[in-house]
Amino acid sequence: MHLIVFSALCSVLVSVVLKLAPRARLDVAQLVTWNYLAASVLCAWLLRPSLDTLSQPHAPWAALLGLAVVLPSLFLVLAASVRSTGIVRTDVAQRLSLLLSLLAAFALFGERVDGQRLLGLGLGLLAVAGIVVRPDASQNDSATPAWQGWALLLTVWVGFALVDVMLKTIALAGTPSVAALQVAFVLAFVLMLAAQAWRAIRRRTRWSWRNLGAGLLLGALNFGNIVFYVRAHQALSDHPSVVFATMNIAVVVLGTAVGVLAFGEKTHRWNRLAIALAIVAIVVIATAPRA
Repeated sequence: MHLIVFSALCSVLVSVVLKLAPRARLDVAQLVTWNYLAASVLCAWLLRPSLDTLSQPHAPWAALLGLAVVLPSLFLVLAASVRSTGIVRTDVAQRLSLLLSLLAAFALFGERVDGQRLLGLGLGLLAVAGIVVRPDASQNDSATPAWQGWALLLTVWVGFALVDVMLKTIALAGTPSVAALQVAFVLAFVLMLAAQAWRAIRRRTRWSWRNLGAGLLLGALNFGNIVFYVRAHQALSDHPSVVFATMNIAVVVLGTAVGVLAFGEKTHRWNRLAIALAIVAIVVIATAPRA
């Protein structure tokens, strides 16, 4: 169970780094770039994914390139959401992306529909509606219009589900998820590095060791979330639903605690109800019988 706690802690600390970055005058785009350097190296070193399937004639290179574009784009949106709407609401929106993943499983992957998971889906959708409600007194670091706040939250919600669907689609094409992540991390780093070089040439950013160090830390935390979650599934291979539910609930609870206690984020009563509904929905979906 400690592996799940470590995974959840890494996930929340990613949000903390993104929250603190503007206050420390760090360039978030550079942080995201160096994050993928760290994630690429750590993935190759610790998980040692086999890339043999990528040498096959029908390897899903187009999908992998798409994933490499979506991942850093989503990371930048996540940073903007954390800055504008807070850690609490952003982490809940991220975890509730499982609802759209579930819908995709029903519609695209032929998974069996049952009453319990439909109940969890309904509760989760109510939670999404509650989480986008803006607090009466905003905790924002910048004067972000309300519509931009909920647009960022909804983009986070949809974006993480899109990544999950893309990984499943790539896996069905014969490439394991860990191998897909390895390739996507490397491609994302190359693309982001090129983008930062272009920004530097146009004098829109300046390279700094501070951004490099913070970005490598962000990448270590980002990858820590992944590797501890993978290890937890390996350690509790007979109880995948326990790992799934505990991980998501831990992130929601820990993210709420950090956001409220450490950063003084304010929540509307509908936000608090949404957090409770999100936890219930996760439990209901995780405990549903599998086909």
